[in-house]
Formats: sequence, structure tokens, C-alpha cells
Amino acid sequence: MSIDRIVLAFAGTVVLVTVLIALFTTATWVLWITAFVGANMLQAAFTGFCPLALILKKIGVKPGVAFG
Repeated sequence: MSIDRIVLAFAGTVVLVTVLIALFTTATWVLWITAFVGANMLQAAFTGFCPLALILKKIGVKPGVAFG
């Protein structure tokens, strides 16, 4: 699995989990995590900078097209 796919899978998982937590509990503060992930994805689309991609690259995950 490439860095690109791992980053997308991680971001999608975080968004879904935090939305589910907000729906089924009174912990609406977790939506700030969702907002952070969304903002990070938006800035990564324009700048190409993604902290998770840097970490994955350092531990030797196969590079992808977007985050090489």
C-alpha cells in the first residue's frame, strides 16, 4: 500500500469515527478533530505538505504519486 492510500484511508477513518462519536454521544467537541482533518486535507491539496506522509516516508512506506 502506498503513502497516498494510507493517508486517504487514515483521514477517512478519522472523519467517520469522529462523526459517529458526535452522533451517538454528547461529545460534540470531537467535530473539531474532523474540522482539523478536513483543513489539513485542503491545505495538502494545494501545498503537497502532509505531516502523516512525512512520517510514513521516514518509516519506509512505498511512495505514491501525490506524496512521494
